[in-house]
Amino acid sequence: MSQSVDRALTLLDALGDAPLSLEQAASSLGVHKSTALRLLRTLEEHGFARRQPDRRYRIGGRVLSLAHRALEDFDVRQVAAPYLAALNARCGYTVRLAVLHDGEVLYLDEVAGLPGAEPSRLGRRAPVHGTAVGRVLLAGLSADGAREEDLPEELAAVRRRGWAAESREHREPVTCVAAPVAGSAGRAVAACALSAPASEVPPAELARMVPELLCTAEAISLAYGGSPTPRWCENRCGARPAGHASRTSGRASAARRR
Repeated sequence: MSQSVDRALTLLDALGDAPLSLEQAASSLGVHKSTALRLLRTLEEHGFARRQPDRRYRIGGRVLSLAHRALEDFDVRQVAAPYLAALNARCGYTVRLAVLHDGEVLYLDEVAGLPGAEPSRLGRRAPVHGTAVGRVLLAGLSADGAREEDLPEELAAVRRRGWAAESREHREPVTCVAAPVAGSAGRAVAACALSAPASEVPPAELARMVPELLCTAEAISLAYGGSPTPRWCENRCGARPAGHASRTSGRASAARRR
C-alpha cells in the first residue's frame, strides 16, 4: 500500500467528519505539519479539500460530485427486482422497469403476466414519445430544471398526476400505465409499468391498479435512496416514509422488507 495514498485517504475521511486545522490534520495522521500540509495542498489542488477563511480545511466539492455520480450508477434494476415481483404477484399483469438510454426507452427488467399474453420487451428499445414509460421519464427528468408551465402540456399533466397511461402503446396491442422511480435529486431514474393485452384488459380496468403501481414505484424510490412523493401504502409494500435507506444498503433493506 502506498503510504502517501493511505495518509491522503485517512485525512480525507477525517475532513468528512469536521473541518481541521493544520495542527489537527498532522495530529490525526501522526505526522509532521509539513507532511500534512503537502497532503492538504494536494487534496485542495484536486478539489477534494478546500481552505476556509479561518485557515481550517474542510471537504471539497469534488467529493460531493464523485459521490453523486457513484450513487446515480447504483443498479436500480437490482433494487427494484423484489418489488416488481411482488406487484406482479398481487395483480397478475406484466410488470416492467425501463430507463432512458441514448434518447430511447430501454426495458431493463420484466416479470411476465399470463404466459403468452404479450411479447417480452426485455432488452428492447422503444420511442420516448410513443410510450407511457417514456413520457413519465421525460416529465421526471424535467422536474429539476423546468417549471411545470414551461413543459409541453402532455408532460405537465403527467407530472401533476404522477403517472401516465397509454392504450395500444408503441403500435402494440397492449394497455399500459407507468410511474416514475426517483433518484437522489428527485429526478426520474427509471419508470415502473404495468401492461396487459388491450383485447383482454380495457384501460379503465388497468387504471384501477394505479394505486398499487404508485406504491411500488415509490417503495423502489425509497430503497434506491431517492425522494419519492409521499403516497405511502405500507400495508402493500412495506415502504416507510419516516426515513430513507441509503443506496449502499438498498439491497439489505429490500431483503428485510421482502
